[in-house]
Amino acid sequence: MYKRTKIYDLSYHNFIGSWAWILHRLSGLALIFYITLHIWVINTLTQGPEKFDTIMNFLNSPLFKYLEVGLWGIILFHAFNGVRIIIVDFFKGSFAQKKIFFLLIAIAFIMWATGSYIIITHIN
Repeated sequence: MYKRTKIYDLSYHNFIGSWAWILHRLSGLALIFYITLHIWVINTLTQGPEKFDTIMNFLNSPLFKYLEVGLWGIILFHAFNGVRIIIVDFFKGSFAQKKIFFLLIAIAFIMWATGSYIIITHIN
């Protein structure tokens, strides 16, 4: 017989693949936001070098360096999860998708830690 499910039943989302899908979409939205902000900052060049220098001095503050660490993590997660998606879709990786996910995220984490150290050591 047909079993009716509740609207708020999130038991499907307890799987690694589901969470990877959700986080991949959220990281993609975050990257779209960053690209929009980046284009806006570059657009300030059309308003003169003084305006651009003012914004760049603001963006070179230590707060934004720490935000760059987060951006670096989002970029790495999105990239390595994208590689996992390609492996799962085109190379029959669905049988080991959890292992592939954890392996690629571990590699991304090592790269994030290394890059974050470099970014943080360059804070004035």
